[in-house]
Amino acid sequence: MKNILISMENKTKLNEYVNLLKGLDLKVVSAQDLKIPDPEERATSFEEEAVRKANYYAEKSGLPSLVEVGGFEIEALGGAPGIRSKNWDESKMTDEQNIAEVFKRLEGKYDRSAKHSIVIAFSSSLGVFTSHSEVVGMIPAKPSDKRLDKFPYRSVLFLPNYNKYWVELTHEEEEILNHRKYALEKLVDILKDLNK
Repeated sequence: MKNILISMENKTKLNEYVNLLKGLDLKVVSAQDLKIPDPEERATSFEEEAVRKANYYAEKSGLPSLVEVGGFEIEALGGAPGIRSKNWDESKMTDEQNIAEVFKRLEGKYDRSAKHSIVIAFSSSLGVFTSHSEVVGMIPAKPSDKRLDKFPYRSVLFLPNYNKYWVELTHEEEEILNHRKYALEKLVDILKDLNK
């Protein structure tokens, strides 16, 4: 069984990756377990940042490394907040502040289309590989009343196909929609090669 490093601050996301990788005979080690400090975020795109971080962790740990970088993109705001989805500016923002910022910046805007995008980058001796997935919807006049800690934009993104906000999906609906699973599936053949 080969070790694979996954850098993920959010334990919910890390556990999701552990579950998604179960059938591949890989042992997940986190960057936090190895006490590898996070690099500063300085890229201008999800893909650039994901590749840079995957290479950084692979170099620091000596292990094949997988990184996810993503964020919320609003069409009328030129894709903002994008890479800065945690904090619209340099200051630390709460979930409620991020939600409020969406509606503040959308005042007077007609186009309400938005999406949540992720890029997974995997770096190993086999090379560097990336995969992309997204959840597409729109932003109504107000957010859902429901909240999911550390996932503010799920209370903002409405999914017309489900007639629900993302945060309101059932577990079964989440499994069907799972953008993380779809992105990872594109890298499965490469991950399988680790044990050859």
